[in-house]
Amino acid sequence: MMTLSLMTDALSCLPFLDMVKKAKEMGIQQLEFATGNWSNSPHLQLDTLSGSSDARQEFLGILDEYGLSISALNCSGNHLAPNALGARHLELVHKTFALASLLGVKKIVMMSGLPGACEEDASPNWITTSWPPENLQMLDWQWRERLIPSWHSLIKRAQDCNIDAIALENHGSQLVYNAYTLKHLREEVGPMVGMNLDPSHLFWMGGDPRAMARSLGSMIYHVHAKDARIEEGLFQVQGLLDTQPIEAYATRSWNYVALGYGHDLSWWKEFFSVLAMVGYDGPISLEMEDMTMDQITGVTKSIELLKAAMPRCWE
Repeated sequence: MMTLSLMTDALSCLPFLDMVKKAKEMGIQQLEFATGNWSNSPHLQLDTLSGSSDARQEFLGILDEYGLSISALNCSGNHLAPNALGARHLELVHKTFALASLLGVKKIVMMSGLPGACEEDASPNWITTSWPPENLQMLDWQWRERLIPSWHSLIKRAQDCNIDAIALENHGSQLVYNAYTLKHLREEVGPMVGMNLDPSHLFWMGGDPRAMARSLGSMIYHVHAKDARIEEGLFQVQGLLDTQPIEAYATRSWNYVALGYGHDLSWWKEFFSVLAMVGYDGPISLEMEDMTMDQITGVTKSIELLKAAMPRCWE
C-alpha cells in the first residue's frame, strides 16, 4: 500500500522536533531526509549522526515516538561535476551511504550527475539536442568515460552499505532525466538504480508522468509528489526552456506549485491509479516548492489533495 511521506525540506521553516510533530498532526507516515549537497539539510546533521551512536539513537527514538519512519535519505547534487563542487558532492554521497547503513535505511534518492562534455571541461554540460553532430560525440564521451564508470563504483559502495535501491530523480541538467536515459543506464549497470518519478520535472519538459509510469513499471523506486504549472500566455511565447530564476515566478514559462495548483484532483487520481496498475506500492513523498504561499499553507493544501487522490483510506 502506498504510504504518505514528506520530503522534510518542504517544512524547513520548522526545527526538527516541530517538523516531526507537524508531520504527525497532518497524518504523514514517513519522512524523507536530505543530507546535504543542494539542500541545506534542515533536519538532519550528517556528521553528528555519523559520528555518534547516541545521536542516532535519539534521532530514531523521536521518530519512533511519533510513529514515523524514514522513507529514504536524499543526497541530490552533482557528484560528476568536473570541479571542486563535484568532489565535495561525491564525498557527501559516500557519507550518506555510510549513514544509511548505520540507520538501517535501504533506499537513497539522488541524481545521476552531469559531467563536462570533454576531458578539458571545467563545468557541467547538459546536451539536449543531437545536432550539430559533435553533440553526439560529446554525449557518448560523457556516458562512456564518466557516467557509467562512476555508477559502477557507486553501486559497489552502496552494496557494501547494505543499500537495496538508488532512486534517480528525473531532473533536467542531469544525464538521466527521462525513461529512455534511465533504461540506458540500467542496461549498463544493472537494477540497483531505478527512478524517483517526479511529475513536476516531466511537466516542464513536455512529457506526461502517467505515460512515464506505464513505461517504467517496476523500475519506479520512489515517487515525489510535486506539481508544476505551465503558464498560459507565457510558454507560448517563450517555450519551456526557461532560465529565469525560480523567484521570477510572475514572468516564467512554468512554475513549481502546490499540488492541485497546476494539475487538478482528477489528474492526480489518475496518476496514482496508474502507479497502482504498474505495481508501485512505495512512498509518495511530498515535495513542495510553491513560492506564492508559505510552507505550512502549501504543505497543508498539498496533503489534503494527496489524501483525496491516493488509493487508500485514511483514519
